[in-house]
Amino acid sequence: MYIIKTSLGLLIRLLNSLILVRVLLSFFPTLRNSKLAYFIYVLTEPILGPCRALLERLGLGMGMLDFSPILAYLLLNLIYSIVLAL
Repeated sequence: MYIIKTSLGLLIRLLNSLILVRVLLSFFPTLRNSKLAYFIYVLTEPILGPCRALLERLGLGMGMLDFSPILAYLLLNLIYSIVLAL
């Protein structure tokens, strides 16, 4: 069980870091078209896409502001806390 918790913690930290890098890349238009940005997009979109859809359904889509990274970060940490409590 320790290995599962450790692995899940590592995975969640990695995903949180990739989401942060994706947010930072959005401030640099010239870097958005790089292969690294595409790789990060491919890894994070399966998490951010459903979060974005959920925010839209709740009527919290804020136009130009995307709060899906914040929601994804909170949900990932909630999942990790639940697994640690088991």
